[in-house]
Amino acid sequence: MHNHQTILIVLPLENFRDEEYEVSKNVFQKSGFQIKTASLSQGEAIGKMGTRIRIDYAFSEIHLNDYVAVVFVGGSGTVQFLNNPEALNLARDFSSAGKLVAAICWAPQILANAGLLQGKKATVTPEEEEALKAKGAIYTGNPVEIDDSIITANGPKAALEFAEKIVKFLS
Repeated sequence: MHNHQTILIVLPLENFRDEEYEVSKNVFQKSGFQIKTASLSQGEAIGKMGTRIRIDYAFSEIHLNDYVAVVFVGGSGTVQFLNNPEALNLARDFSSAGKLVAAICWAPQILANAGLLQGKKATVTPEEEEALKAKGAIYTGNPVEIDDSIITANGPKAALEFAEKIVKFLS
Protein backbone atom coordinates (compact mmCIF):
# COMPACT_ATOMS: atom_id res chain seq x y z
CA MET A 1 0.00 0.00 0.00
CA HIS A 2 1.53 3.30 -0.93
CA ASN A 3 -1.40 5.43 0.04
CA HIS A 4 -0.54 8.68 1.68
CA GLN A 5 -3.39 8.48 4.08
CA THR A 6 -2.72 9.95 7.49
CA ILE A 7 -3.88 8.75 10.89
CA LEU A 8 -4.07 11.30 13.71
CA ILE A 9 -2.88 9.95 17.06
CA VAL A 10 -4.02 11.86 20.14
CA LEU A 11 -1.78 11.69 23.22
CA PRO A 12 -2.04 13.32 26.63
CA LEU A 13 1.00 15.53 27.30
CA GLU A 14 2.02 13.24 30.15
CA ASN A 15 1.36 9.68 31.29
CA PHE A 16 0.27 8.14 28.03
CA ARG A 17 0.84 4.38 27.71
CA ASP A 18 4.11 4.20 25.77
CA GLU A 19 3.50 0.77 24.26
CA GLU A 20 -0.01 1.64 23.04
CA TYR A 21 1.52 4.48 21.05
CA GLU A 22 4.59 2.56 19.86
CA VAL A 23 2.73 -0.59 18.78
CA SER A 24 0.01 1.37 16.97
CA LYS A 25 2.47 3.69 15.24
CA ASN A 26 4.59 0.75 14.03
CA VAL A 27 1.61 -1.15 12.64
CA PHE A 28 0.23 1.97 10.91
CA GLN A 29 3.57 2.90 9.36
CA LYS A 30 4.30 -0.66 8.19
CA SER A 31 0.90 -0.60 6.49
CA GLY A 32 1.80 2.58 4.60
CA PHE A 33 -0.03 5.15 6.69
CA GLN A 34 1.49 8.43 7.76
CA ILE A 35 1.19 9.54 11.37
CA LYS A 36 0.58 12.93 12.92
CA THR A 37 0.19 13.59 16.64
CA ALA A 38 -2.09 16.01 18.49
CA SER A 39 -2.66 17.08 22.08
CA LEU A 40 -3.76 20.10 24.12
CA SER A 41 -0.74 21.96 22.79
CA GLN A 42 2.29 21.44 20.58
CA GLY A 43 5.59 20.43 22.12
CA GLU A 44 6.54 17.18 23.72
CA ALA A 45 4.49 14.43 25.34
CA ILE A 46 6.10 12.16 27.92
CA GLY A 47 4.89 8.60 28.42
CA LYS A 48 4.51 6.69 31.65
CA MET A 49 7.80 4.88 30.87
CA GLY A 50 9.54 8.06 29.72
CA THR A 51 9.07 7.86 25.93
CA ARG A 52 9.20 11.36 24.47
CA ILE A 53 7.00 12.12 21.47
CA ARG A 54 6.88 15.33 19.47
CA ILE A 55 3.34 16.69 19.30
CA ASP A 56 2.73 18.07 15.80
CA TYR A 57 -0.49 19.97 16.44
CA ALA A 58 -2.70 21.46 19.11
CA PHE A 59 -6.35 20.37 18.77
CA SER A 60 -7.31 23.79 17.39
CA GLU A 61 -4.95 23.29 14.42
CA ILE A 62 -6.46 20.03 13.15
CA HIS A 63 -7.99 20.02 9.67
CA LEU A 64 -10.39 17.10 9.54
CA ASN A 65 -9.94 16.50 5.81
CA ASP A 66 -6.24 15.69 6.25
CA TYR A 67 -6.96 12.45 8.13
CA VAL A 68 -8.69 9.12 7.61
CA ALA A 69 -8.97 8.33 11.32
CA VAL A 70 -8.31 9.58 14.83
CA VAL A 71 -6.80 7.24 17.44
CA PHE A 72 -6.84 8.15 21.13
CA VAL A 73 -4.00 6.46 23.04
CA GLY A 74 -4.61 5.54 26.68
CA GLY A 75 -2.85 5.96 29.98
CA SER A 76 -3.86 7.80 33.14
CA GLY A 77 -2.99 11.12 31.47
CA THR A 78 -6.14 10.87 29.35
CA VAL A 79 -8.18 12.21 32.30
CA GLN A 80 -7.11 15.69 31.09
CA PHE A 81 -9.31 15.12 28.02
CA LEU A 82 -12.45 13.79 29.68
CA ASN A 83 -14.10 17.17 30.10
CA ASN A 84 -12.02 19.09 27.59
CA PRO A 85 -14.30 20.61 24.92
CA GLU A 86 -11.58 20.55 22.23
CA ALA A 87 -10.84 16.85 22.78
CA LEU A 88 -14.53 15.92 22.88
CA ASN A 89 -15.30 18.00 19.78
CA LEU A 90 -12.40 16.44 17.89
CA ALA A 91 -13.91 12.99 18.49
CA ARG A 92 -17.39 14.24 17.53
CA ASP A 93 -16.15 15.95 14.36
CA PHE A 94 -14.38 12.83 13.08
CA SER A 95 -17.46 10.76 13.88
CA SER A 96 -19.87 13.21 12.20
CA ALA A 97 -17.68 13.14 9.11
CA GLY A 98 -18.03 9.34 8.98
CA LYS A 99 -14.36 8.80 9.79
CA LEU A 100 -12.96 6.09 12.02
CA VAL A 101 -12.70 6.99 15.71
CA ALA A 102 -10.62 4.62 17.84
CA ALA A 103 -9.60 4.61 21.50
CA ILE A 104 -7.68 2.25 23.79
CA CYS A 105 -7.33 1.63 27.53
CA TRP A 106 -8.65 4.68 29.46
CA ALA A 107 -9.36 6.65 26.30
CA PRO A 108 -12.76 5.12 25.37
CA GLN A 109 -14.12 7.32 28.17
CA ILE A 110 -13.37 10.32 25.94
CA LEU A 111 -15.66 8.82 23.28
CA ALA A 112 -18.28 8.06 25.92
CA ASN A 113 -18.21 11.64 27.23
CA ALA A 114 -18.45 12.92 23.64
CA GLY A 115 -21.73 11.00 23.34
CA LEU A 116 -20.37 8.62 20.70
CA LEU A 117 -20.92 5.33 22.56
CA GLN A 118 -24.65 5.67 23.20
CA GLY A 119 -26.12 2.29 22.24
CA LYS A 120 -22.76 1.12 20.86
CA LYS A 121 -20.77 -1.98 21.77
CA ALA A 122 -17.52 -0.88 23.36
CA THR A 123 -14.74 -1.89 25.72
CA VAL A 124 -12.43 0.00 28.09
CA THR A 125 -9.92 -0.62 30.85
CA PRO A 126 -11.91 -2.78 33.33
CA GLU A 127 -12.00 -0.21 36.16
CA GLU A 128 -13.85 2.22 33.88
CA GLU A 129 -16.65 -0.17 32.88
CA GLU A 130 -19.26 1.75 34.93
CA ALA A 131 -18.19 5.11 33.48
CA LEU A 132 -18.84 3.76 29.97
CA LYS A 133 -22.20 2.22 30.88
CA ALA A 134 -23.28 5.48 32.51
CA LYS A 135 -22.96 7.13 29.09
CA GLY A 136 -25.09 4.49 27.37
CA ALA A 137 -22.38 2.17 26.04
CA ILE A 138 -22.96 -1.58 25.75
CA TYR A 139 -19.84 -2.77 27.57
CA THR A 140 -18.63 -6.12 26.21
CA GLY A 141 -15.37 -6.65 28.10
CA ASN A 142 -13.72 -7.92 24.91
CA PRO A 143 -10.08 -6.95 24.31
CA VAL A 144 -11.12 -5.13 21.12
CA GLU A 145 -14.60 -4.11 20.01
CA ILE A 146 -15.87 -2.69 16.71
CA ASP A 147 -19.26 -1.02 16.25
CA ASP A 148 -19.88 0.97 13.06
CA SER A 149 -16.85 3.24 12.67
CA ILE A 150 -15.82 3.09 16.33
CA ILE A 151 -13.07 0.77 17.54
CA THR A 152 -12.24 0.46 21.24
CA ALA A 153 -9.70 -1.67 23.13
CA ASN A 154 -9.14 -2.41 26.81
CA GLY A 155 -5.42 -1.86 27.34
CA PRO A 156 -1.80 -2.40 26.32
CA LYS A 157 -2.10 -6.17 25.83
CA ALA A 158 -4.75 -5.51 23.17
CA ALA A 159 -2.65 -2.86 21.37
CA LEU A 160 -1.51 -5.08 18.50
CA GLU A 161 -5.01 -6.42 17.74
CA PHE A 162 -6.38 -2.87 18.10
CA ALA A 163 -3.90 -1.44 15.58
CA GLU A 164 -4.38 -4.33 13.14
CA LYS A 165 -8.18 -3.94 13.25
CA ILE A 166 -7.80 -0.21 12.55
CA VAL A 167 -5.65 -0.93 9.49
CA LYS A 168 -8.08 -3.59 8.30
CA PHE A 169 -11.01 -1.20 8.71
CA LEU A 170 -9.22 1.48 6.68
CA SER A 171 -8.10 -0.78 3.86
